[in-house]
Amino acid sequence: MPEARLYETWARDFLAWARVETGLSPATLEAYARDLRQMSADLVAHGARNPAKVSMQHLADHLQRLRRERGLEPSTITRHLATIRVFFRWLHAERRIERDPARLLERPHRWKKLPGTLTPNEMRKLVEAPTAEHGDLWIRDRAMLEVMYAAGLRASEVGTLKINDYNDTLASVVVLGKGNKQRVVPLGDPAVKAVRRYLKECRPGLARFGDARDKFRLFLSFSGRPIERVAVWQIVRKYSAVARVHGVHPHKLRHSFATHLLSGGADLRVVQELLGHSDINTTQVYTHVDRSRLRDVLQKHHPREGGTVRVAHVKVGKRAKRSGR
Repeated sequence: MPEARLYETWARDFLAWARVETGLSPATLEAYARDLRQMSADLVAHGARNPAKVSMQHLADHLQRLRRERGLEPSTITRHLATIRVFFRWLHAERRIERDPARLLERPHRWKKLPGTLTPNEMRKLVEAPTAEHGDLWIRDRAMLEVMYAAGLRASEVGTLKINDYNDTLASVVVLGKGNKQRVVPLGDPAVKAVRRYLKECRPGLARFGDARDKFRLFLSFSGRPIERVAVWQIVRKYSAVARVHGVHPHKLRHSFATHLLSGGADLRVVQELLGHSDINTTQVYTHVDRSRLRDVLQKHHPREGGTVRVAHVKVGKRAKRSGR
């Protein structure tokens, strides 16, 4: 067998093991497969044709190329690294390689940056962008965008929402997130109204086939099947162009959801629950605030400031170089 083919063979064996032994979700397995295809293609292209001879330097260079040449987000690179780690750990445990080259790789903390968000006005333009002139499914698209922003959904969570997960009486949705963890997220009036209209005027036509192809999912494609993750990306991109709000992707709606809640005074623990984060450290990335926000908070709440506070050179999580009196 050619050395380069070992990547494909071993990745297939690893994914079969992961599917049977770990009970990972289909979305996670799909992400593993995508990461391994990307890794193997890059390593082979740069001379590491045999996975049994891959070194830690090969992997470190690969991660650097993801950042420099492909411009991937730090969070995406960190997830990609997690795939590499578990794959080579499995190869070592299976005695297919003599040593684990990923064992000492560190998470790229230095690459971490604040998530991009939309302003409330940009968010309003985006969710209100779908209109009748944009096709027969504009009512569905409007409801989907409203729910994504109102509930902070991941792209993969949109397609897995079932029709019974939406509770009109309680104005909430039950979301199945990573690790098959469920969370209940309340919806605001705009999202509820948009979903009601979708269920009344649009979904019955999409579910017209009566052969259970809809799998009881809330959001359906034109063919009556559950909407897929790729389609969610396409819809968000389509209406971001319509709204002339650039650089938008599904996760940016989630970032905006969390940031706007915290800016409005929501408790960090509450936002953690709404996002479905297991670790509050993951949620703390959204605690970035601008200097004017810090100034407003101090003037309003500090008992000694009396409206004279000045804040400068503030960095969240670090001691300020200068502080006000």
